[in-house]
Amino acid sequence: MSYVDVNGLRLFYTEHGSGPETVVFSHGFVMNHRMFAHQIETLSATHRVIAFDHRCHGQSDVVRTPFGMYDLVDDAAALLRALDLGPVHFAGMSTGGFVALRLALRHPELVRSLILIDTAAGAEDPTKVKSYQRLLGLCKFLGLKMVVGPILSRLMASKFRTDPKRQVEFRYWKDAIRNLDTKGIYAFGHAIFSRDDVLGPLRARSDLPPTLIIVGAEDIATPPNKARAINAAIPHAELTIIPDSGHTSPVEEPEAVSARIVQFLSSDR
Repeated sequence: MSYVDVNGLRLFYTEHGSGPETVVFSHGFVMNHRMFAHQIETLSATHRVIAFDHRCHGQSDVVRTPFGMYDLVDDAAALLRALDLGPVHFAGMSTGGFVALRLALRHPELVRSLILIDTAAGAEDPTKVKSYQRLLGLCKFLGLKMVVGPILSRLMASKFRTDPKRQVEFRYWKDAIRNLDTKGIYAFGHAIFSRDDVLGPLRARSDLPPTLIIVGAEDIATPPNKARAINAAIPHAELTIIPDSGHTSPVEEPEAVSARIVQFLSSDR
């Protein structure tokens, strides 16, 4: 467990395993690197595995002033260069996927392959933006404790949220979200919900790296049609839909996600 200084802030990351190739995990909004615990354990047998916390999340520095989507991309690029990691297999969930796609477009030399999990390449849907802005406003004025329920209902399918055997995990994420810095999350939310559409730039590129797309069948935030849109924009991409999973498939169905990533990384392309 270590920190790296990039772009005037300190990012937390973990490192596990070893191997000739490196996998880097980038988490989603209001989550942290621990969402990839199963994938880290599985892949560290054959790969060097890095997982980091975005600004305003986990153990990384909080930024309370406005910033944009490409500041997060710059954070990721700076982290890879500071740790001398590229090119890597970059695995991003939700926000991490937003970062992954833009990283591949702007810094192709850093990306060996893309693993896009529960994410989208387009701009945020206008109807969802209004809903998310309301949630951010409630978060800003009332605190995350007041909105953690609606957030979790968007993140995780009912099967996970109500399973008695998964309640320790569910409570961990509930507490982790409640304890995030309100102003930092407000700034982060505005950055990602105002992101640009990169479907056009993806279609225009013929040099994109091998790409795996994974999405939960019950993902509300970035449903399967968003994954199919990425798949159409990157013709050589592989698409997998995970049954019984919501927006956080690495947490909800960890074995299925890990197995698919292992298969992708071990295939001849």
